[in-house]
Amino acid sequence: MSETVRTSARVRASELVGRNWLNTGGKTLGLEALRGKIVLLDFWTFCCINCLHVLDELRPLEEQYSDVLVTVGVHSPKFEHEADPVALAAAVERYEIHHPVLDDPELDTWKAYTARAWPTLVVIDPEGYIVAHLSGEGHADGLAVLIPELIAEHEAKGTLHRGSGPYVAPEPTSGTLRFPGKALFLPAGRGSVAQEEAHDGGAAASAAANGSWLVTDTGHHRLVELATDFQTVLATYGSGTKGYADGPAGGETATAEFNEPQGLVLLPEDVAAKAGYDVVIADSVNHRLRGLSLKDGKASTLAGNGVQRLLETGPARVDEHAAGVTGKLGGHPLEVALSSPWDVVWSGKLNAVVVAMAGVHQIFSFDPISGDVAILAGNGLEGLLDGPADEAWFAQSSGLAEDADGNIWVADSETSALRKLVIADDRTVTVESAVGKGLFDFGFRDGPAAEARLQHPLGVTVLPDGSVAIADTYNGAVRRYDPAAGTVSTLARGLSEPSDVIVDHTQSAGSEPLLVVVEANKHQLVYVPIPKEAQQVDEGASQTQRPKSPVAPGPLDLTVRFKAPTGQKLDDRWGDPTQLKISSTPPELLVSGGGTSVGLLRTLELSADVPEGVLHITARAAACDGPETEDGEIPDHAACHLYQQDWGIPVVLQGDGDTELVLDLRGMD
Repeated sequence: MSETVRTSARVRASELVGRNWLNTGGKTLGLEALRGKIVLLDFWTFCCINCLHVLDELRPLEEQYSDVLVTVGVHSPKFEHEADPVALAAAVERYEIHHPVLDDPELDTWKAYTARAWPTLVVIDPEGYIVAHLSGEGHADGLAVLIPELIAEHEAKGTLHRGSGPYVAPEPTSGTLRFPGKALFLPAGRGSVAQEEAHDGGAAASAAANGSWLVTDTGHHRLVELATDFQTVLATYGSGTKGYADGPAGGETATAEFNEPQGLVLLPEDVAAKAGYDVVIADSVNHRLRGLSLKDGKASTLAGNGVQRLLETGPARVDEHAAGVTGKLGGHPLEVALSSPWDVVWSGKLNAVVVAMAGVHQIFSFDPISGDVAILAGNGLEGLLDGPADEAWFAQSSGLAEDADGNIWVADSETSALRKLVIADDRTVTVESAVGKGLFDFGFRDGPAAEARLQHPLGVTVLPDGSVAIADTYNGAVRRYDPAAGTVSTLARGLSEPSDVIVDHTQSAGSEPLLVVVEANKHQLVYVPIPKEAQQVDEGASQTQRPKSPVAPGPLDLTVRFKAPTGQKLDDRWGDPTQLKISSTPPELLVSGGGTSVGLLRTLELSADVPEGVLHITARAAACDGPETEDGEIPDHAACHLYQQDWGIPVVLQGDGDTELVLDLRGMD
């Protein structure tokens, strides 16, 4: 079994350097001002679903230890758009971040703390020394043990100072909508306003005759039904209180609660009649699928137990060939763990709801009649890889649309890619990519699809001519992919983080079909014409700018440090509970040492003929709670935890480069 690696040297924390501070009332913070507090640095970027998970993991700890713990978000952007200070301020408000945030667009503090992945957590003790370096999510339980240990130690030494922290709340925005996520057209007769209720004319009569729009009002934790003017509110669903509760959802007496709802889909009428609800909602932060009956305004839970899904059970979820587990998940749908469902669409071929399960980089399905939940595609590894469903890689898929052939188009946000699930008549699924190159490649470039670039797209829809419109979120644009010509063009620009795009056939704003765009950062829906002649834009292709690690050709000794938290033990009941999976871009960079095997130590062989590239490293470890039994075994029914991080390490080959690479999954100093 792999050894846990721990260093004994005390390392002084580096100063916090960046462009600006948020949530401090305009004040600049330094470590000296934070001396006496336990400081938790959270290196994040607002595109990253794992970073958003960590924000929620930390909230209970921040509340419990508010007098001794100061969390500092260090925003180190992956995408170009995330370096925009206005966009960052909007994200801090959108995600209700209640701690100081350092804007680190040049990655100065990121580099000072040798962060290599989003998210990364660094714990600094009250004397200013680093005591823990943690990668990935799922560390809340370990922090809940570490923080009291530090409190006891530094109270005894007299170096702990209790009192309020430096957080200052910003001025909130207001309006009917707040950071809306997705929208859904409700045809006449399916919305809240029935024909017989619309005798008075006006918006109600228009909705009864022409339909209406149901919007996830994500920042207000509710759903809003709007008339086709996008101004008139016809109904609201959810109390507006962030939380989780089923029951009456309509109107001012609503008690049902949502937590950042995102995608939603209207079931076919015959399916809805059998299921007892009309709309399926991706309730993202609750990690659940919810149902809404538009007839009686009641919300219900369809799938998900509210516990965030991390990995498949066992020390590894893929085999040595990178094949994952697909097919039906056992148990009652309310007992299945989900992870940040972001969008949903009805599949006529599958007779099921297809779900973009952003948090685990997979595509699920849900059958409203049987309640069956299944993994449709993706092995859970983050990246861009096509092929059979159980071998494909996705990266935070966030938008879905069905085409006339019954295939599902996917906006794969973290790879800035447009993907497609090709569903055969026997329901087997193959994954293809139309646009996109990899996790760290993005840009704003039209032309041949192989050279075209997007930037973190969140929405997708199929146009009347069979081409695909993409909500290219971080480029502030709507793009078009033409499958017949294999080209990409631009339909509209100048939008403020468009998070969804839908074709409007109602002719409410003219005789031609229009696009309806959800403009998240302007808190509105807008009509956008489909131009006869699309624009051709080339603002270049980019890569995420992270420092490249100089390494020498030949042997490279890789060590991933992991120490289980106090009160947990590595779960070795079925052998070594740790695992590394390693590959490279380009593949020729890695002469040997690739593939999947147990252990957190490995020697790689790097080619002298490849000047630079990226090492893709996935590390996993399984640990369980509870004191050991007399024979040193983990107790039966102990709660177990799976730790994982995916790194993409840019490297440059040079003769005097490093021959060792050390990464922290859970390194304790």
